[in-house]
Amino acid sequence: MAARAYWQGQIRLALVSIPVEIYPATKTGAAISFRQIHEPSGKRVNYEKVVAGIGAVDHDDILKGYEVSKGNYVLLEDEEIEAVKIESRKTLELMQFVAADEIDVLYFEKPYFVVPADDLAEEAYVVLREALKTSKKVALGQLSVRGREQLVALKPCGKGIVMEVLRYADEVAKAQTFFREVPDTTPDAELLELATTLIEKKTGPFKPEVFHDRYVDALKRLVEKKAKAKGKTILEDVGEPAARSGNVIDLMAALKKSVGGEKAAPAKAAAKKPAARKRA
Repeated sequence: MAARAYWQGQIRLALVSIPVEIYPATKTGAAISFRQIHEPSGKRVNYEKVVAGIGAVDHDDILKGYEVSKGNYVLLEDEEIEAVKIESRKTLELMQFVAADEIDVLYFEKPYFVVPADDLAEEAYVVLREALKTSKKVALGQLSVRGREQLVALKPCGKGIVMEVLRYADEVAKAQTFFREVPDTTPDAELLELATTLIEKKTGPFKPEVFHDRYVDALKRLVEKKAKAKGKTILEDVGEPAARSGNVIDLMAALKKSVGGEKAAPAKAAAKKPAARKRA
């Protein structure tokens, strides 16, 4: 089945308009979802809308409410919410350009493919793509979809352009809050060299297909075994990680061992002192 466009319209840069179609760049993975089942009957458990002290209520009696204080809500009708939705515009105007590395990774939320809508749009599309590559910039704009406005960034990707939905500033926690206690110090030169060597040793091309969700794989095996076992309990033998000998870690020794063998002791190392005699 052909992919369904997430948005159709035109990108506008000053007086230039480029008809485009935007498609999701991600898809649902192989995650396993469970249902709650009533064991004696083997049937699914359903849920009812209930109110404390009243019990089950009709769907027509339910409104959306915004809590303004503890236990106090402002009730809103569907029509009232619908009335404030942003009109769905068919134009994505590029309002600003920023350096490609200026946007913090925390702001990126979801990627989409941007493709020219027809042959006539290809020339302007390619010009925009190459201009972004040459300038090493990303374009910012606001896209109106389903009554909401999304902050988006356009950047070149191979032969095409990728649009990434960005989070707004009030949706991103301040990193300083979490990193306040982390010391801003320079590590020991030898430790840094060993860590850098280890990184270089494990550096290679990014191949996402070699990574798998081992938990999902294990669940699939469990489901297959359980289906054949006809209800018998099956406990997978999952290897435990090696236990640590203690909380105190010799960082230097661990890095040297990770790199591949300890280095020779420095020439300026002090001579080993003879062992002290035991007292009588």
